[in-house]
Amino acid sequence: MKLLLISTNVTQTPYPVFPLGLAMVAAALRAAGHETVHVDFLHADLSLDAIADAARREQPGLIGLSMRNIDNVNLMNEQRYIDAVRDIAQAVRRGSDAPVVLGGSAFSILPETLMTVIGADYGVKGEGERAIVELADAIAAGNPPPRGTVLDGIALDGEAIPSAAYDPAIMKFYLDSGTVASVQTKRGCPFRCVYCSYPYLEGHAVRDRRPADVADDFERLAREHQARYVFLTDSVFNDPGGRYKALVAELARRGSTLPWTAFFKPGGLDDASVAAMRQVGLQSAEIGSDAACDTTLRGLGKDFSFDDVVACNDLFVRHGVATAHFFMFGGPGETRETVQESLKNLERLDPAVIFAFMGIRIVPHTPLAELAIREGIIAPDTPLLEPVYYLSPEIDRGWLEETLTRAFAKRRNWIFPPDALDSVLRYLHKMGYTGSLWDMLNKKKERKRKA
Repeated sequence: MKLLLISTNVTQTPYPVFPLGLAMVAAALRAAGHETVHVDFLHADLSLDAIADAARREQPGLIGLSMRNIDNVNLMNEQRYIDAVRDIAQAVRRGSDAPVVLGGSAFSILPETLMTVIGADYGVKGEGERAIVELADAIAAGNPPPRGTVLDGIALDGEAIPSAAYDPAIMKFYLDSGTVASVQTKRGCPFRCVYCSYPYLEGHAVRDRRPADVADDFERLAREHQARYVFLTDSVFNDPGGRYKALVAELARRGSTLPWTAFFKPGGLDDASVAAMRQVGLQSAEIGSDAACDTTLRGLGKDFSFDDVVACNDLFVRHGVATAHFFMFGGPGETRETVQESLKNLERLDPAVIFAFMGIRIVPHTPLAELAIREGIIAPDTPLLEPVYYLSPEIDRGWLEETLTRAFAKRRNWIFPPDALDSVLRYLHKMGYTGSLWDMLNKKKERKRKA
């Protein structure tokens, strides 16, 4: 059976990201004998007519809509994406009467609500590779489940997580935009940060893909798609057990030097491990610091100190790896004193690109949502489809915004609001620069990279 798979993402902050999850679902469907056609809403220039035309032209037996985000989690410039998904669902129905199934990380957080709001026929909650194949098999056999069914995804063993089916035209669109190809090396997150939905979506157990399979992805992206930079999408690359080192060793065995970046957690790294990663192409590190003093780090459920953050930054910089940090102000335990302490602490991260968020978007199924209920910020039955932000009761929003704006105006590599850099990155990408570009924004610039 033919399936039309549509990536509905419209956000390009801080740069557009290839829809990896949908490409992995496509790989699973093809392995099961189904035909897939992939359409990307950004690639289609946000044209609903193009979406309707694709549905009309392909005449699929099932249409899948992948939802990456509910909103942009930016209190300073709120953007909601649900209306765009609903418009896409209506557009495909103009071209086809095939049933519509929703999936993706955003859908998995609020499945029943989004089924109703968007008006889909089916949903897949959680990891979708096996569930979507079962649904497609049932529909192809003339035995579909009742409309309105939400199927539970099945967590795959690491070795069963497929390599993505990278659509050449869509990959070319993202690479021509100056951005990066995406690869996943593992699923699951063992940490317990209070705001994060990763453990709910992927579980706490870390499930690694085979290093040889990931290295094959690197080679295929370079050979078949001329990728110049790879983004590893894992929630945290440097897992506590150090299993990431097996991938680094495999890349080294193959002589890989394709540039890449990933998310890192402070701690558990040393000169040898960073040097090994640098040797196989690590160019930049996005560090999940999240808070800038020990009090607020504890409030977010972190198991490291700000000294650890500084040590991590210094370690990467020492090996020529550009760094970026993301900090959330106003979380549990925040006071005026901790804000001032944090701003002083940020001076210790030099060089580094620093993004600041004000408030934390409350996501269902997280400890932060439970805290917000106890503190009366939300009710137990608040649906959270519309964004609600946690701000410490000890903090006044106006004071915090003024304080951050004043402090972050001092440096070009301190970014507040967090989307203030978007136009600059888009310009640099159009000029031919590729990747995250953090090194170009640091006060102490490294050499410029241009393809």
